[in-house]
Amino acid sequence: MNQSYLKKLLGDVRKGAISEERALGMLKNLSYESIGFATIDHHRGIRQGFPEVILCEGKTNEQIAAIAAKIAARKGALLATRATKENYRAVRKKVSNARFHESAHAITANEPRLSLRPERKILVITAGTSDIPVAEEAVVTARMLGQNVDTLYDVGVAGIHRLLSQTEKLHTASVIVVVAGMDGALASVVGGLVDVPVIAVPTSTGYGASFGGIAPMLTMLNSCAAGITVVNIDNGFGAAFAASLITKLK
Repeated sequence: MNQSYLKKLLGDVRKGAISEERALGMLKNLSYESIGFATIDHHRGIRQGFPEVILCEGKTNEQIAAIAAKIAARKGALLATRATKENYRAVRKKVSNARFHESAHAITANEPRLSLRPERKILVITAGTSDIPVAEEAVVTARMLGQNVDTLYDVGVAGIHRLLSQTEKLHTASVIVVVAGMDGALASVVGGLVDVPVIAVPTSTGYGASFGGIAPMLTMLNSCAAGITVVNIDNGFGAAFAASLITKLK
């Protein structure tokens, strides 16, 4: 349930299209709904502007499908991250309009319209092609939050001219999400070129000494460029959510 749904419901009661008794019945599970193995936070869409998001890792296909069906039934935007094709097939049986975004490992349904303010744009950048899955998680998340998104992939510091040839994209973004593994240096470079918030996402891409993303995370945390915020390793979802909140404020 989101704010639009609640406003419509109240409006229908005021116009007499829905009885007070029926409206009360529809609001009984406004806060949360227990389905045994999960307690779904239906109120989150009202509090934060977006319904609860399903993290598929660690859940069975049946559990994911059951949670998705409850969320979709409220007509809210459905987003499930770290999903597999098997997860998607199970969800599709319950939610007919579900879509699978293979590169992002995400499932969506009831996608919102994009922002009517195209000048407010989130730019997602990757250092390498191997970082694209995490970047695509950020892209899908941001679009599910109604944001306009542009991408710039494979422009890492090993060939910095690739980034410098795209400065127009950098300077027209409202928020920039930089996704990088290996040494993670791209975030510092981007942060030194722009006057907008930069959210850095370290990825687990890299050889042994990257320690599964710890090395790029430490590089990003120690960046000499001011204004860089760092999220957890491979957390494209978290970066996009934060970027969306910043864009809304702007």
